[in-house]
Amino acid sequence: MEPARKGGKPPLSFDERFKALKNLPEFFKLIWQTSPKMVLANVLLRVIRSAIPLVTLYVAKLIIDEVIRVTQSEAPQSLNHLFMLVAIEFLLAIFSDILNRGTTLLDSLIGDLFANKSSIRLMRHSANLDLSQFEDSDFYDKLERARRQTIGRSMLMTQVLGQAQDAITMVFLAAGLIAFNPWLILLLMITVIPAFLGETHFNERSYSLVYSWTPERRELDYLRFTGASDETAKEVKIFGLSDFLTNRFKVLSDRFYDLNKNLSMRRAGWGSFFAMLGSAGYYAAYIFIIIDTVKGNITIGDLTFLSGSFFRLRTLFESILNRFSSVAENALYLQDFFDFFNLEPSIKVNPQARPFPNPIREGFVFENVGFKYHNTDKWAVRNLNFTLRKGEKLALVGENGAGKTTIVKLLARLYDPTEGRILLDGHNLKDYNVEDLRNETGVIFQDFVKFQMTANHNIAVGRIVEKDNRPKIVHSAEQSLANTVIDRLPEKYDQMIGRRFADGVELSGGEWQKVALGRAYMRDAQILILDEPTAALDARAEHEVFQRFTELTKGKTAILISHRFSTVRMADRIMVLDKGQCLEIGTHEELLAKGGRYEELFNLQAEGYR
Repeated sequence: MEPARKGGKPPLSFDERFKALKNLPEFFKLIWQTSPKMVLANVLLRVIRSAIPLVTLYVAKLIIDEVIRVTQSEAPQSLNHLFMLVAIEFLLAIFSDILNRGTTLLDSLIGDLFANKSSIRLMRHSANLDLSQFEDSDFYDKLERARRQTIGRSMLMTQVLGQAQDAITMVFLAAGLIAFNPWLILLLMITVIPAFLGETHFNERSYSLVYSWTPERRELDYLRFTGASDETAKEVKIFGLSDFLTNRFKVLSDRFYDLNKNLSMRRAGWGSFFAMLGSAGYYAAYIFIIIDTVKGNITIGDLTFLSGSFFRLRTLFESILNRFSSVAENALYLQDFFDFFNLEPSIKVNPQARPFPNPIREGFVFENVGFKYHNTDKWAVRNLNFTLRKGEKLALVGENGAGKTTIVKLLARLYDPTEGRILLDGHNLKDYNVEDLRNETGVIFQDFVKFQMTANHNIAVGRIVEKDNRPKIVHSAEQSLANTVIDRLPEKYDQMIGRRFADGVELSGGEWQKVALGRAYMRDAQILILDEPTAALDARAEHEVFQRFTELTKGKTAILISHRFSTVRMADRIMVLDKGQCLEIGTHEELLAKGGRYEELFNLQAEGYR
């Protein structure tokens, strides 16, 4: 097997794996918080179960000895005592099965609760992280590993509790063997420990392989989705991408399969050898016990009890040692889970922050603002100095990549400037509570999300606390013309939109945009940002929307991004951007009279309509 590649983890030493167990206390703290009553009940059932094997073996010994006594006796013997022992063993079997089903049920219920609460915690933590973190591939690897740990971690709980249960059982069984012959315990350890070391070695190799392949596994998931999705079906068919996508998937999946196959074959080979070694140790002990029985030192019942105890001890010991490797491996994966939750946003809610002005008195001032995205030396915007006055409508004009969307993200404090500062009513934007700022900011991006939800909720996301305020939702839809779309749906506002779920109805791009605009009306915030709000609308729908645009932005501070100059002209002032810098700013008439870049772009677009 090839070593871990760049971005992966090298094979871990036994000491490092042992240190990974430090994650277990925090993990079980989370498990306990999930449901203290169920966890306590689970532990008690397992403690009781741990004594069942010893009692069962001892009752079996008594049954065999009683059978031999009855069969060797010349006088007729009562079978009442024998049948009573059989009845006890039968009841023990039933009781053990009940305990087993009880622990299995509790494991399942606790696991489901833990997965649910962990998923909720992951979503909430993700929501608090910076937007810039989501644009980092390393972050996505951590997010993917953490997401995988939200499900299936209950298996780790079952493994650890199983370890404790088996350890208690071993104490009971070992007591009988030690009383008979302590050397049998030593023989047991000699035959089992090599298998444990072998499993530990291959577990660390498996973890290293899976960890190092996190980016490729994300790519495999993406290719699997892209190759078979309603969202990509048109492009896949038109551009004939099926072979390209499937070939790329095949190359990656085959490479991972070959690496995993090599590892699995070596693991199976060494595992078989160690299994034979363990069997040899068991039968050596078995022969020793048989010889002692033949000599008359112990009874046939003792033979059954001791051989059974040794076999169970060997099985339990192997299980504990091998499970230890698995527990350590899962504890390593658990570290990925905690690593994600240790990520901290740079933009945090400040409990001592200034109250957000309501209403805004002066407006925003950009002072020498510059910003660079993560992992790039290129400035998205730089040396920006301009004022956005209270109640003013400012349009941003420029080619793609000029920095228009970056400005609105800075204004909504999705990012903080790399240099310079942004003031609101004379105070640094960082001094205000970021949640209050965003609560007073309504943004409709060009790449708005098409939520696979009901029409009602698709508009309500603009102010989700009002999701049950149907009159306000309907009014917002009427203002954005989304009602002309929704009224035609079979279930109206209760209609599921999008085809991901049953009975969902897909909308056209323009229809989706009207729904998204309804969120802006629903938001009713002091600051309104519209990024290409009419890009997918036809000319008539665009005209109807902008008849309402003045009403929508009345008394609000608004930023409008658009490539359509018919839209731009509605703004109080227009700022022309080029390569992240402000070239011109002024009213439509002022910029035309200036004869600069705005006048050039305006005439180019006007020429297309002549």
